[in-house]
Amino acid sequence: MKIRTWLVPLVVVAGLAVVAVVGLVTALSTKQPLHAGPDTVMSVMEVTPAPVWSQAAEQGRQHARSAVAEQNLPGLSVAVGVGGEIVWAEGFGWANLQTQVPVNPRTRFRIGHVSKALTSAGVGLLRDQGRLHLDDEIQAYVPAFPRKAWPVTLRQLMGNTGGVIHYRDNEWGDKPSVHCERASDGLAMFEDDPLLFEPGTEYRYSTYGWVLVSAAVEAVANEPFSRFMRSQVFEPLGMSDTTTDDVTELMPNRATSYYRGNFNDEITTGVDYSCFAGGGAFLSTPSDLVRFAFALSSSMLLQPATVELLQSPQTLMSGESTQYGLGWMLETVELAGGQMRVVGHASRTIEGASTSFLTFPDRGFVVAVTTNMSFADMKSVALAVARAFAEGT
Repeated sequence: MKIRTWLVPLVVVAGLAVVAVVGLVTALSTKQPLHAGPDTVMSVMEVTPAPVWSQAAEQGRQHARSAVAEQNLPGLSVAVGVGGEIVWAEGFGWANLQTQVPVNPRTRFRIGHVSKALTSAGVGLLRDQGRLHLDDEIQAYVPAFPRKAWPVTLRQLMGNTGGVIHYRDNEWGDKPSVHCERASDGLAMFEDDPLLFEPGTEYRYSTYGWVLVSAAVEAVANEPFSRFMRSQVFEPLGMSDTTTDDVTELMPNRATSYYRGNFNDEITTGVDYSCFAGGGAFLSTPSDLVRFAFALSSSMLLQPATVELLQSPQTLMSGESTQYGLGWMLETVELAGGQMRVVGHASRTIEGASTSFLTFPDRGFVVAVTTNMSFADMKSVALAVARAFAEGT
């Protein structure tokens, strides 16, 4: 039985219908706050935190409610894992503003660029099986991809040092207008573009590069990329709420996505991100992201050496570190009175979603926060929650 921490009438629904068209569906003025204040933001839990974590959860709850109210967000979801277990998961605000369906811990959000961390595990799995090699040229797996002025390897693409473009301004890289059944279908977006620089000489973030990585996984697996990820990564790890975002079908527990536009409006969108494949097309929940992190740290999916490889910074030809692994952002933050290593990923630009996914491998805990609003600051929320829980780890 779910626990309501703020008593409001709830509408029980089997799922949320997402409009399967591109672009504007409805506009909502941000001049009127979506919530009267932090104390009015409703929330839903599925399990009460154990007494040892109740104080930290209450602090995290206050941070989450404040973020929803102050950033004027429709909804937000958070999960924290410690020692291999989810110790707190709670949804805040609305999954759909019009129907006032509440966010709960199983509400699915677009996770955007955080998809790359999940995709890296798919690559790692095939590497552990000896089916691909990171330093092979990409044409070894995707021969249809045109050769460029310089060779580019799978490792360079995963480390964002391959020279592939990211998005073009005012182009459908930000607002896709077609549907892709396979990752290889997405290559048409950029396959004719030259590389921006010699691979290995610069770091430049590239979602299109990860579409090419996804196509390589698809070719090696000999099945559609989304099917491989579902059967070989998500299902074995119990990530039952993680799937490919497909606006062409109804999907239960999917949050409606909202975008803060240039004219201070919020709009719901039905943008189809299927062509982004492993670069940005997954839906998930904070709880599933926590499960994923613990599966990697416990060698449930990959060999420990492979996880270390994926989560180690890349080095340019100049000797400079990129502070990015193979699908993972790497940094050090001030936490619990000292410097703490953080391995994770973030996303703010995919329409209708912002996510912060932080793992603290030296302390054995994980924080994931997501919202159904673009360009929201989820990292500050994730770090505030992390500080609340760090004292007990």
